[in-house]
Amino acid sequence: MDTAFTQPAGPSRDARGDTRRAEGLSGSPTKRMPARIALVGVHGFGAHHLMNLERLRELGLVDLVAVADPNPPAPGTLPEGTAVHGDLQALLGGGHNPDVIIVATPIQTHAPLALAALAADADLYLEKPPVASMADFRRLQEASASSGRSVQIGFQSLGSHALAAIEELLRDGTIGSLQGIGATGRWVRDKAYYKRSRWAGKRSLDGVDVVDGVATNPLAHAIATALRIAGARTAEDLASVETDLYRANDIEADDTSVIKIRTAHGLPVTCALTLCATESVEPYVTLQGTEGMAVFYYTEDRLVISNAAGERTETFGRDDLTENLLAHLNDGTPLISPLDASGAFMRVLEAIRTADSPALIDASHVSWEGEGEGAHAVVRGIEDALERSIRAHATFRELDLPWARPAFPDVAKPLLFDDGGRPLAVERTGKGLTPTLAPRPYLHPVTTLAGTIVTDHLPVDHPWHLGAGFALQDVNGNNFWGGRTYTTDAGAYVARPDHGRIEVVPSASGGAAANASELLAWLGADGQALLREQRTAARTILDDHTWRLDLSTELTAVVDVSLGSPGSNGARGSGYGGFFWRLPACSETRVFTPDAEGEPDVHGSVAPWIAWRANFGTVNFGAGESQAVATLVFAAPVESPDPWFVRSAEYPAVGSALAWDSPVTLAAGESLRRSISVWLCDGELSATDIDALVAER
Repeated sequence: MDTAFTQPAGPSRDARGDTRRAEGLSGSPTKRMPARIALVGVHGFGAHHLMNLERLRELGLVDLVAVADPNPPAPGTLPEGTAVHGDLQALLGGGHNPDVIIVATPIQTHAPLALAALAADADLYLEKPPVASMADFRRLQEASASSGRSVQIGFQSLGSHALAAIEELLRDGTIGSLQGIGATGRWVRDKAYYKRSRWAGKRSLDGVDVVDGVATNPLAHAIATALRIAGARTAEDLASVETDLYRANDIEADDTSVIKIRTAHGLPVTCALTLCATESVEPYVTLQGTEGMAVFYYTEDRLVISNAAGERTETFGRDDLTENLLAHLNDGTPLISPLDASGAFMRVLEAIRTADSPALIDASHVSWEGEGEGAHAVVRGIEDALERSIRAHATFRELDLPWARPAFPDVAKPLLFDDGGRPLAVERTGKGLTPTLAPRPYLHPVTTLAGTIVTDHLPVDHPWHLGAGFALQDVNGNNFWGGRTYTTDAGAYVARPDHGRIEVVPSASGGAAANASELLAWLGADGQALLREQRTAARTILDDHTWRLDLSTELTAVVDVSLGSPGSNGARGSGYGGFFWRLPACSETRVFTPDAEGEPDVHGSVAPWIAWRANFGTVNFGAGESQAVATLVFAAPVESPDPWFVRSAEYPAVGSALAWDSPVTLAAGESLRRSISVWLCDGELSATDIDALVAER
C-alpha cells in the first residue's frame, strides 16, 4: 500500500480502562468474551490476518469490530457489522474500544501506528519487522512498559513446535555440541514485486526509514528463527553483526546479502539470503553440531536430523500468534514472540540500516528469466555461494566471488604480479575465518597468465581447504588444518576444540613483482607459540603461456614438537599435511606422474613431479571468451621425496605429504625446510615437456 497511515493527534485512553479484563479477557472467573479486534491494513499480509480472524471468529474467540485501510476492502470481505475506516486515527475515534489492534502495514508506518495503538489502551499485534530503526524500537519498548500493554511481533515461524524439539536435541547431545548456525533463503521475486508500492525495495522514503531488503522483510523469518535457536533475544545477546549487501535489481535496498553474526557466547550465526535464485525453495536453518546436523525448514515446520545413527525427518505443528496473544491476555500464557525478544533482530536490522548502500552486482553475472514485469534476476552461481557462506561462516567478499566487493586490505593483498602489473597470486591472511577452519595465510586466487583461476577456497565439501599453502593437522595435538581431527584413540575423525591459527608477524615487507617473504607464527589452541615459519613466494615468467611459482617454508620449533597427520595417527592413505593446493571445480581431468596415471596409482606415490591437466571452464581474457584448459605441474620438494596426496574424484586437490605415515619430530630450535615449485601453463603439456621444465628448475 502506498498511502501512508496516519497517527491520531493526541489520543487519550477511553473510559473503558481495564473493564475488558473483568469481562474475562485476562484471568476473569466470568465467562470468557470474544476479544474485540481491530485490524489496520487489510491488503498484503493483512489479507492473511483477515482469514485467520474469520477462523477465530467461528471459534468464538474474536469479534472483528473495525478495520482501517486507505484502500477499502472488497465488499463481502468482512464480517457483517465490521466498521471500515480510512486510517487508524478515524478508527480510534469511532468508539470501537478494541482490546487488540493488529498492525499489518508498510514498515515505515509501524512505529507511529504501534505507539498510537498503545496510547489508545490496546494490546498490540505488530507485523515484522517491528520498526525500521533501533531508536524507534527503544521508543516502542518504553511505550509498552509505561502503558502496561503487551506487544506480540509477527514472526510466525517462532510458533513452530519444532523449536522445542530443537532445544531438546541440543540438550541431549543428538548432534553433539552446537558449533554454528546458518540460515539460507533462496527465493524468486520479479520486477512487478518491486513495483507493488512506492516503498517496495526502498531504504528510505521521503526521509523516513523503510529498510525493505531481503533480510529485513521477505526472509526476515530466517534471521529471527536462527537467532531464537541461538538463544539471542536482546541486542546485548549479540557480540557483533557484519553485513555484506548487494542488489541485482534496480532498487535501493539489498536483494542478495550475507549477515554474519556472533553471539555474546561466541556462536557464529550466518544468514545468506537472496531473492535472485534460479527457483524458489523452502528456506531453512542449519544447526552445525560436533556429532551431526539438523536442518529446520521453518515454513513447513519440518526438521531433518542427521548423525551417526542415520537420518530422520519429523514434522511438527505450530501455535498461531494471534491465539497465543489472546491466551496471554486471558490467562497469562507466555507470549511466543514478545517485543523485547526482538531486540537481537533489531540489532541486525540496525546494522543493515546504517550500512553502506548495497553494491550493484555487475550485469555480466546476472541473467534474466521471463518476460516483462514477470522477469526476475538470477545471480549466476548464487546457490553454491549461499551454501559456501553458511558452511564457512563467510561473507560474499570473504568468499572472493567475482561480483563481490574487494576484500579488505588486512584480509587479502596481491603478492606476485606479471610483467604488466596484473596480480598472479593474492595472499589472504585468514583474518575473519571461524576458528574451526584453522585461520592461516594462503594464496587465492592464483591464476595462469591467461587469467584462469586455478585455486579454490572455502568450498562446500571442505570449507577448511584454503587455496595454496602450508598446514598440518597435528602439531602437538593442535589442528592447524581445520575441520575434524583424526585421533589414534578414536580411530576416526572427531570434532575437538583443538584448532590453532597461523598469523603473519607484522613487518615492513610486502608484495613484489617477483618475490615476497614473511615471518609466520604457529599458535596452538591455547595461544602458545609452537613454530616459527619463514615463508617465501617467488615467480618466474618463462614464456607467454607459462610461469613458475616457487614456494618455500622453513619451520623452526619454538618448543619440542611432533608434526603429524591423519596418516601418522592411523588413517591409512590419509597422510595429507604440509604443502596443499585446492583446485576449483574442473572437468576432463588428467592426473599423472612420469610412471603413473590416475588418482588410484598416483596417490601415495613418490615421483619427481605430478601433473594436473583439466578444463577449468571459460575465461575472458584479451580477445574474448575461450575454454580454459590448463596444466599445473608440481615438483617434489628438493629437500625430500615426500609422497603425493591426490584427490580428483571426491574433490580436486594435490599435496606433498610431510608426515605420510609417521610423524616428524623437531627439538626446540631445530628447523625443517620444504621447497615446492609449481608450473602454471595455459594449454596442455606432455610428459616430455614437463621433464624439460623440471630439469631447468
